[in-house]
Amino acid sequence: MNTIADANGRPLIIAVIGGEDPPPRAMELAEEVGGELARAGAVVACGGLGGVMEAVCRGAKAAGGTTIGILPDEDPAAANAYVDLPIMTGMGYARNVVLVKTGHAVIAIAGAYGTLSEIGHALGDGTPVIGLETWDLPRRDDLKLHIEVADSPADAVRRAIAAARERDARRAAKAR
Repeated sequence: MNTIADANGRPLIIAVIGGEDPPPRAMELAEEVGGELARAGAVVACGGLGGVMEAVCRGAKAAGGTTIGILPDEDPAAANAYVDLPIMTGMGYARNVVLVKTGHAVIAIAGAYGTLSEIGHALGDGTPVIGLETWDLPRRDDLKLHIEVADSPADAVRRAIAAARERDARRAAKAR
């Protein structure tokens, strides 16, 4: 599987966030997103546990992709069976910040308040967030904060990769 790169030649990482106990539809969407990301050559990062996190990793692995799990505790065995690279933080929910900062863009699938927290951290940091049947937040053009809504897993992946590349380009131009 060919991995796509960011502006610095490193693998493009897309963070996928969502609940640990989601409805079946969210699990299906997450697994499809994982497969689409892997086929596109992106690396998947997630919280490494069950629910949406496990489904996205399962989809990515089935398509030959690479997965990263940013774990809340210090036990690599806590990672779901589809995580290639478990990152133990010992930070509990604070690991949500590490997860969204790891991704060049974020795809949010369904989710509860932990997902909302991750969305807030990502948007506050200028990381693009693509939503797939997740929180509906009002658009704030004055703050340039909004969730870009996708209508399918393929659309979410396409939008996330494009947003990640656009973000990289802006950062590279700023560094010049």
